Amino acid sequence: MASVWRAVCVLLCLSACVWDRVCVDAEEEIPEENDVLRLKKSTFDQALKRYPKLLVHFYAPLSGESMSSIMEFSKASAQLKETTSTITLAGVDVSKEKELAAQLNVTAIPSIRLYLSADKHNPVHCPALRDADAILTWLKRREGPSADVIEGLGQLKDFSESHDLAVLGLFKDLEQGMVQVLFSVAAEVADLPFGVTHSSDVYTHYNINTDCVLLLKKGKLDSKLEMSDDITAEALTDFIRIHEFDLVMEYNGKTAPQILNSVVKNHLVLFINKTEESFTHTLSEFHNTATHFRGQVLCVLIDTDEPRNGRVMEFFRVRFEEAPLVRMVNLTDGRQYQLHSHTVDTHTLTHFTQQYLEHKAKPRLQSEPIPEEWDKQPVKELVGLNFEPVAFNENNNVLVLFYAPWSEESRALFPLWEELAQRYRNHDNVVIARIDVTANDVNIRLQEKPPSIKIFPAVYAERVIHYTGDRTADAVVEFVQQEMKRAKKDKAKEDRERKKYIEKVKAQEAAEKKDEL
Repeated sequence: MASVWRAVCVLLCLSACVWDRVCVDAEEEIPEENDVLRLKKSTFDQALKRYPKLLVHFYAPLSGESMSSIMEFSKASAQLKETTSTITLAGVDVSKEKELAAQLNVTAIPSIRLYLSADKHNPVHCPALRDADAILTWLKRREGPSADVIEGLGQLKDFSESHDLAVLGLFKDLEQGMVQVLFSVAAEVADLPFGVTHSSDVYTHYNINTDCVLLLKKGKLDSKLEMSDDITAEALTDFIRIHEFDLVMEYNGKTAPQILNSVVKNHLVLFINKTEESFTHTLSEFHNTATHFRGQVLCVLIDTDEPRNGRVMEFFRVRFEEAPLVRMVNLTDGRQYQLHSHTVDTHTLTHFTQQYLEHKAKPRLQSEPIPEEWDKQPVKELVGLNFEPVAFNENNNVLVLFYAPWSEESRALFPLWEELAQRYRNHDNVVIARIDVTANDVNIRLQEKPPSIKIFPAVYAERVIHYTGDRTADAVVEFVQQEMKRAKKDKAKEDRERKKYIEKVKAQEAAEKKDEL
């Protein structure tokens, strides 16, 4: 009987081995590209079982952010292979694997997740890491100490001076208590170096008696947070992320990702030409304002004289001629609020920022609503919504004042505009109008600061003529009369050309019908 059971056991073992071999043979091969496994829906679970620690990068190749992260992720994988790490790196192209992305609830692109022990549903979400070094640091800190232990002043000097920006924790107890908050934050904030010490010499060096966290910039103390019992990991992270920025951040290719990903979502943006004589004074006033609202508002400077800033200026619809100009931008809802003043000093900026924080500021809209009786008065009130239909009407010569309501020079022209409207009140084809360009966007190139004067002649072509003469009624009337005569002549020519074109089209249609018969 025992021999029978032994035979059965041998048979079962052989069957299991054969079945395992069949399963292995049935497994789909997982391709590798640039040291990164390329996963899809059919191989994802297979990879989870094969690799106990799997770091997965979810990306869309055509996304600008993804293109950079793909390169950095590949670099991290190549460097990791040269170590004894047991972590494997893989990627999923969500543009092709939409069903898999939906199953895994992947919404942020690009993003990185660490899957442990084949647990598909509870991955560790990796923070936004911008380069290979940050990715490797994050992984390293999860497997070992997340902060370097500083034993004394010698080590402190090496640590602080070897980094432009570093975080240093001073704790009497490095094993338990609030130091654990620092360790947990250091594990997640992988793009910054962290140190920790209980050295009395370091406490004395900074003239500190209590446990606290310091932010060091270029070896010098910049900011300090006392670690009371109510300080959470989130609060410490916010302190670091707020104070890692300079009081005024200049926008450029290097700082753009930091500014856009800041925990502070209210940005006070100064558009200014750095070559202007008044730049130094204006920057000082802007810097003073920044000190009042640190943590609530991030102050950003954009140099309008820098050609590489052309796109960001186009995005904000800011013209070179308008600088200096100040906007408050809310990154949460995308709304913008404009400072309606040529004066850029601490008092004006502080008042404007306070009004915004108290929800008293009005957002800058692309167009104000069309006034109910915009065309009932002698001077027609234009806004973004009705500007083009009125200005580019081939039957009317439209004289427009582009003004800023807070500009004294603009307001000084209002009586002149009323006088012009009265002079042309009996002319059916002349319209005297005005538009507030600070509250309404118009699809024409305005190269001058407000106020400016332009005429839109009564022709089919969308022609715009800028007025540069004296700002008196007689001078403007002479300009209008001259442009009306030219428009009448040009439109007659356009009518003849249009008539010829219509006749040609009709002739072609008639010929085509004749051929069909």
